[in-house]
Amino acid sequence: MKLYNVHKNSGGSLSYASLLEKIEFMRSSLRWAQKLEGPEVQKLLNQTNILREEVMQLSHKDRFLQASSEKGRKTRKSTAAERRQGLLDRDFVFEGVFGESPKLLESLEIAEKAAPTDLPVLIDGESGTGKELMAKVIHTNGGRAEQPYISINCGAIPENLLESELFGHKKGAFTGASSDRKGKFESADGGTIFLDEIGELPLQGQVKLLRVLQSNELQRVGSDQVTHVDARVVAATNRNLLEMSQNGQFREDLYYRLSVINVTIPPLRERRDEIPLLFDYFTDEAAGNLKRRPLQFTPRLRTFLMNYRYPGNVRELRNLIFRMSCLAGDNADLQHLPDHIRPDVPIQNELKSNIPLLERRLSEVKKEASSEAEKLYLEQGLMEAGGKVVALARKIDMNRSHVWTLLKKHGLKVEDYRKEEKKSV
Repeated sequence: MKLYNVHKNSGGSLSYASLLEKIEFMRSSLRWAQKLEGPEVQKLLNQTNILREEVMQLSHKDRFLQASSEKGRKTRKSTAAERRQGLLDRDFVFEGVFGESPKLLESLEIAEKAAPTDLPVLIDGESGTGKELMAKVIHTNGGRAEQPYISINCGAIPENLLESELFGHKKGAFTGASSDRKGKFESADGGTIFLDEIGELPLQGQVKLLRVLQSNELQRVGSDQVTHVDARVVAATNRNLLEMSQNGQFREDLYYRLSVINVTIPPLRERRDEIPLLFDYFTDEAAGNLKRRPLQFTPRLRTFLMNYRYPGNVRELRNLIFRMSCLAGDNADLQHLPDHIRPDVPIQNELKSNIPLLERRLSEVKKEASSEAEKLYLEQGLMEAGGKVVALARKIDMNRSHVWTLLKKHGLKVEDYRKEEKKSV
């Protein structure tokens, strides 16, 4: 039998096509061979060894090219704007608005990948950052979107009613149990259950919750019947559960059961590009609820709100806008802020005269309006400069002594704006 003579081609270039051709020749030889003698078998083995070596060379070459290509792609990382647009282009459902904060985009991308699975998710972040909104994002973008979404605040349930709230009870199980009642887990069967403030759950409740998560089975209080439940679990906390588990305040096994996927939501002060988007979103929402036109901000109020620290995060911003939409009418200024955050800045009406406008001389009105505009300009500049006259003079390209003259003219004290800066830290 004549076998195809495979040899190493040191001068030519390797390709998968040439290797496949050689393999086909070998297969043909084997298919039609009646009998193989010892020397022919050895020759065949030599040929296969050569083929194997050539395949390995091509494989190494492909891996190198692939690695080089990946390195090239990594050299140019996607910008935050491209990542944000990518989420929108993939029909990512988000109830609200989000900006281009890299930390927030990373959290949203994790949520997007976690949503189609049934894996438990633990969401952590400061109060008011939008943890429940993130839980709804995970539910809405997953396969259970058409099924129930049940939310429960674990810190708001009295300890003696916790088991009944979560797992239900039978009639007569305890005083006041006048009828059978489904718990939150049964109500969420097939859908998602959101356990908010999971860090507030007492240890006894943690044990019972862990049992349900491990077996997907529960028993109503006062019942011996075992009920199977299929609920996707998303939990949230503003506390450090890992540290709590190390201190014995939270069960370690429950922590690892809940945090298969972890999503951290950054505070609003770390995603300031989102603030103007939230202004528009919440003013429109407030206008719809109050049935009035969207609120307008004076420049100095907008500057204050852009630089405020928001210890209460997105929830605080929403509450501020709803408060001002209710109290200020169409236009809001610093005096419409709550007392505890209002900066100590003199507030005056734009036109101080009580004489009807059309009974005054136009030149007089223009002069007064120009003066107020100048004052407003300086106020906003002082806010942005933190009360530092040198920085303000540099910013508006004006002589420092002239700035001091204008500040004295309008009765503006730089100390008032420095106090405001300290409040905002």
